[in-house]
Amino acid sequence: MNTENILIKTDSLESIATSLGQMIVNFGSKLISAILILIFGIWLANKLTNGLKRLLEQRKIEGSLQSFFISFINILLKILVVIVVLTTIGVHMTSIIAVLGAASLAIGMALSGTLQNVAAGIIILMFKPFKVGDVIEISTGESGVVKKIMLFTTEVQTFDNQVVFFPNSSLANGVITNLSRGGLRRTDLKIGISYGTKIETVRKILLGILSKEKRILKNNPPEIFVNDLGDNAVIIIIRYWTKYEDLQSVKSELLETIYKELPARKINFPFQQVDVRLLK
Repeated sequence: MNTENILIKTDSLESIATSLGQMIVNFGSKLISAILILIFGIWLANKLTNGLKRLLEQRKIEGSLQSFFISFINILLKILVVIVVLTTIGVHMTSIIAVLGAASLAIGMALSGTLQNVAAGIIILMFKPFKVGDVIEISTGESGVVKKIMLFTTEVQTFDNQVVFFPNSSLANGVITNLSRGGLRRTDLKIGISYGTKIETVRKILLGILSKEKRILKNNPPEIFVNDLGDNAVIIIIRYWTKYEDLQSVKSELLETIYKELPARKINFPFQQVDVRLLK
């Protein structure tokens, strides 16, 4: 009787060991398959994303829409890869759906601000207050060129070559000045001349300087007029129009030319003076 019990127990242990070994082998094969699927899936997702990027570029889709759409598709494809990996291991789809539902609720509550950035990015792409390549100025004072509009953030390169990432919600809800919109820009230069100087003479000299600058638009003729009578000078406004890309260069060159030309014509720039009287 004892011998039979021992034989039965031995058979039971062997069957358990065999079953356990078979389970380990099955799980190991599934795990290896899942790892291979993960590696191949991520590679394929990146490959499809790059192909989609080239397709959008060939179709000449707007750059801001390209970056946002590509970012969204890339994240979606990688989520699908993870789901396939989990099902390969043996996790049931119903369990995955239940976990995703609970996780999405928890993540939605924890990342409410991040989800606002996604909604704000969609709003930016729909109403287009700016696009890739535009020069914008933020209400906080930063300004630069828009490089990418992504799922959560917008990449802006400042004029001193820094790369700043702004949350989409701050851009959608804040005040944005689009310096590129419109194309034409008006500039008002202020200069001061000494009291007693003939205004017509100064106007004639300045108009001659402006006429030599080819980048000043002729459709809107330049204007020169007295703006104020200051404490030490008569303030003259020089008003003209240029294309946006010529704005800063024209202004700098005009100021340099005026600084050289007026003194050569015996027209001086006054400076602030303080009279001090000593009482005995």
